[in-house]
This record gives sequence, C-alpha cells and structure tokens, in this order.
Amino acid sequence: MDEDDVARHLLMRENQIMARLCAFLRIPSAKTDPAFEGGMRQARNFLLRWLESMGLSDVELLDGGGRPAVYGAWEGAPSKPTILVYDHYDVMPPDPVEAWVTLAFESTLETIEGFLKVRGACPVNAKVFLEGEEESGSASLRKIVDRYHPLLQADALISADGGRASNDIPTINFGCRGPDELKFSIKTAAKDLHSGRCCGAVRNTAHEMARTIATLHDDSGAIAVPELIAGVPEPTSDAREQAARFPFDEAEFTREVAGHAHGELGYTARELLTLRPAIDINGVWSGYTGTGIKTIIPNVAHAKLSLRTVLGQRVEKAVAALKAHLQSVIPKGIDLMIDDPGTEAEAFSLPSDPPLVVAARKVLRKTTGRDPILVRLGATVPITVIFEELLGVQTLMFGFNLPDEDVHATNEFFHLTSPAQGLSAWSLLLRTLGEFDCRSFHQGKRATAEDGGAQLNRSLAGACRETIPVMQEIQCRATAQKFSVPGCAGKLREPS
Repeated sequence: MDEDDVARHLLMRENQIMARLCAFLRIPSAKTDPAFEGGMRQARNFLLRWLESMGLSDVELLDGGGRPAVYGAWEGAPSKPTILVYDHYDVMPPDPVEAWVTLAFESTLETIEGFLKVRGACPVNAKVFLEGEEESGSASLRKIVDRYHPLLQADALISADGGRASNDIPTINFGCRGPDELKFSIKTAAKDLHSGRCCGAVRNTAHEMARTIATLHDDSGAIAVPELIAGVPEPTSDAREQAARFPFDEAEFTREVAGHAHGELGYTARELLTLRPAIDINGVWSGYTGTGIKTIIPNVAHAKLSLRTVLGQRVEKAVAALKAHLQSVIPKGIDLMIDDPGTEAEAFSLPSDPPLVVAARKVLRKTTGRDPILVRLGATVPITVIFEELLGVQTLMFGFNLPDEDVHATNEFFHLTSPAQGLSAWSLLLRTLGEFDCRSFHQGKRATAEDGGAQLNRSLAGACRETIPVMQEIQCRATAQKFSVPGCAGKLREPS
C-alpha cells in the first residue's frame, strides 16, 4: 500500500479544502458575546452537515446546558485504537473591530476525510468532538462528558488546539498551565457623582480599582498574593533544563511583540511563561468612555482577570486565595462583587514516552528531518485535564499555528506554509497510532510536579474500543479562525 496516498490526496485538494473552510470561517461564532448567538447556531449546523456528508455515524449535538458540542464517529477498525479528535468552533470576539486590516471571521484551516475518500477506511477508530465553549472556559464541558461518557470512551485524544512553539524547530507540547477566569466589580456609591461637587471628598471607584489591581504584583511583576504562591513548588532542575532545551531569544521575544520585559526575578522568560503561575488583567473599565468629556465620579468599576496555575498548585486553593486577597484589600464599606464562572482546571503534563509522544516524535522526525523538542505551553487547553480526569485518556496537542500569528488579537492569521505541513503530518500520525495495541495507551504514567517528570501509576481507564470512529485527517487549528486566503480576509503570510 502507498503510505503517502492520503497525504497526496489532501494536498491535491488543498484549494478545495481552503474554500470550504472559508465558507465555514466567515461564520461569526464568538461564544463570549451574546450578539453572536446566531453565528454559533450557524456554525453548529455547518459542522453537522459536514460530518454527515463525510459518512460519519452518530452525528449529533452533545448538550451539557451551555453551547453544545458537535460529535460524529466512524466505526470500522476492529481491534485498532480509538482516537478522540478534538477542536472547538467558538472563537474570541473580534474587538476592537476597527483595528482589523480586513474583516474578521473570514478564514482558517482544517482538513478532511482523506482516508475515507482514498482507502475507504481509517487506520484507527476515531471520534470527532468539536466544543463550543473553549474560548469562554469550557463551562459545560464536564456536564457533557458526564452525560455522554459511554459515547466518548476512547484510548487517547488528539487536540488540534495547542500550536507549535517555533517555525524552525519541531516541538511536541507535553504540558500546559491551568486556567481560571474571574470578573470582579467595586462599588463606592449608589450612583455616579458630579466631580466638581464631590471630588476630593469621597472615594472614586476607578481609583479604588486601580489600587486593588496594583496589589496583585510587586514592582518586578511577581505575584504579590502570598497565600496563592505559598504552595507552588520551585521548578526542579530537570524542569528548568527541559525548558532551556528550547532555543528562546528573550530580546527577540519582547521585540517581536513590541513589548517590555517584565516578570518575577530569578527566572528566564521561558520559565516564567511555562513553569511559574501568572495573573493578568484582561480588561478594566469604569465611568464615561464615550466621545468627549463627562465630569463624573463613577460609582462602579469592573475588571476581568485570568489566572494561570502550574503543576503542583491546586487551582481551587489558588482561586480561593485570590478571592480572599481581593476581599482583604477593599476598604471597609465598599462593595466587592466577584463573578466566578467556575471554569478552572488543573495544569497538565504528559509523560515523555506514551504512544502519543512516541508517535508524534516519529511523525515530526520524518516530516521535518529533525528530532523534536518537548515543550510546555504557557497557555491552557482545558480538555487535557478534564478528559484525563473523567475519561482516563491522555491528550496530545498537535496543532500547527505559530507564535507570531497574533492569536486572540486583531488581524489573527495562519501561515500559508502550515496547511500542507499539517495535512502531511496528521495523515502520518493517524497511521502511526494505528500501529499501537490499544492497551499500550493505558500503561502510561502521569508526570507530577514533585520531580518535574516523575511518573505515578495510573489506573487503567476504559477498554479498547473495537468499533467506533475515525474521521477527518487533520485539524490544523480546525476551528480557531486563524487562517486566511485571498477573498477570505485575515492575512495569509509567506515565510519571511
């Protein structure tokens, strides 16, 4: 059998793949903004039709009380592993819209039914799970997994979310930090006040918000919430050595984003991004923000923040410590309201030698001609921990977006060279995973923080699926709206 037939088929159809994706990615599916609810429904319907047209079975919506996930399966590879393929169809809002060079919601890349078209079968069983709430914290994901637990049983999970760390060096993501998001508000008066009548004599809620935010960090940028960082283990020598293996130019990193170096002293930038916790204000607003001047003392101020936790740090304790800190620094008599959507998840880590990593090494070595480097993500992919906890499966993050693509920002894009790389790599990855015995996926050990890579025995989770799904070949950041082609918007870029 021609081992490259599926990859060739996909590459020959690359323009058709892009055209269909453009049609999908023009759909404004920003879950965090209610104004895009119609776009969310449109995106789900598009995906349902797509999966059905591919010949997948059990195509349906999995509802957990929030935005449902889209599911489909291919059954037909007895005794082969069952691979759950994950991505999400929701995206971040496009704001500020006026900063886009071209309109948002006009493209990205995904891949398709290569094996089914060319061979009539896939080398593994696979199930497709496309979430609708990833960008807003996966609030109902646990309910979905609990409710559809039998349907989602698998031996391993591959996520198209979670990209590459370098354009030049092949990398395998084997860990990421844990997430949580909070919104908090401060209220100092019953209504807005005339600034001339009251200024200097009453508290200004905008001032109080600024002062409160300033208590979260010291002058170096280190977290200044003692209870939050008290239980954080110091990175081990092994973990720091692992971080140092990835070539990282700190000066170039800050220059590339036109930023300014800042952060906890005693750590490299790469360590700060992957091995240390972080708190960031994502938005803050108060008072009059329209055109011109309105001389008021605002009575309410709001802020949104994100917390990233690391291995060995319990996210529930960290969130509790953060809330207690906010309450402790608010002056008596001032109202503090905290809105916690409950989207927290623990930090995640893979061991270095399970089938997922072994297969990824083999694939990247063949497709790039270089040995890949294991790296941790500073960002978060919530499903990694949630699916391991509830389904007992490990996750390989195998996306193809790159660090310079302005992810979550205006003019987000996807490099023109990445689609072909992803199409080739994913077809080889599924074929390589099909060479493993089902049981080998359940014999791995989870890395822990105590030694930065030590492994604990983990229970066997689930039996090998004998008849379940496989589907599309590849998901190069399948539904994250990061890819553009002429006539679609965003920006495609040739390598410089």
